[in-house]
Amino acid sequence: MRISSLETRVILQTAHQQFGTGASVWLFGSRIDDARRGGDLDLMIVVDHPLEHKSAMAARFAAELQWQLGDQKIDVVIDDGNGYMPIHQAARQTGKRLQC
Repeated sequence: MRISSLETRVILQTAHQQFGTGASVWLFGSRIDDARRGGDLDLMIVVDHPLEHKSAMAARFAAELQWQLGDQKIDVVIDDGNGYMPIHQAARQTGKRLQC
């Protein structure tokens, strides 16, 4: 997994501030593969309650991470259990849940 412990900590702290302490964060995509180089941060935020304005919340979360981690491409999807999308299943199957 190509993400530092500092990046992991910042991502989790920011997610808990914006989505609540019950939120979990999954890293998926190219950053999971240690053999690959580069790539953006693909993150899935999982919460146990419905959210309104998920797109705006995802954009605000990505912007805050860019401010804290530096300018890099960050893609965020949110799974609030309301409105299944195939990307949610793919992130769980191929990704890893971030933990400090």
